[in-house]
Amino acid sequence: MVHMMIREINSLAQEILTMAQKRGVMIATAESCTGGMVGTALTAIPGSSAVYERGFITYSNPAKMQMLGVAEETLEAYGAVSEPAAAEMALGACRNSNAQLAVSITGIAGPGGSDHKPEGRVCFGIAAEKATTETVEFGPVGRDIVRDMAVRHALLLLKEHLKN
Repeated sequence: MVHMMIREINSLAQEILTMAQKRGVMIATAESCTGGMVGTALTAIPGSSAVYERGFITYSNPAKMQMLGVAEETLEAYGAVSEPAAAEMALGACRNSNAQLAVSITGIAGPGGSDHKPEGRVCFGIAAEKATTETVEFGPVGRDIVRDMAVRHALLLLKEHLKN
């Protein structure tokens, strides 16, 4: 299963880079629980520098505020693992880079979580001029699997956005 996931991620990354290059779109990433894994997947492909502009690894709340401009009020009201935070992360990645498209990830990979925010909950944002968000409940399947599934999902969001 791990080899299938790696092949799928590599294939998705290649498709995204090809689509972005054809459209003249630069991409940025804003990652928390994945710690740069989406950026790693994209930059594993030769020629990625033509479209991958930069990545922000904002694991802490201060990093989210300082690097991406996520509002302290957003983090206090909704928490870091929330769609409002994911939206502000994606918009901040566009605003603070030369990218026209950004994806963000913030979640609870585990172990841990709470009744209110369970392990395996990951919020995603995708932004160009405006941001859209979604939350995926991967469940308590383990840290590595949650992170791998979050990377795959973020790449699918980028691909879907580039199709339109």
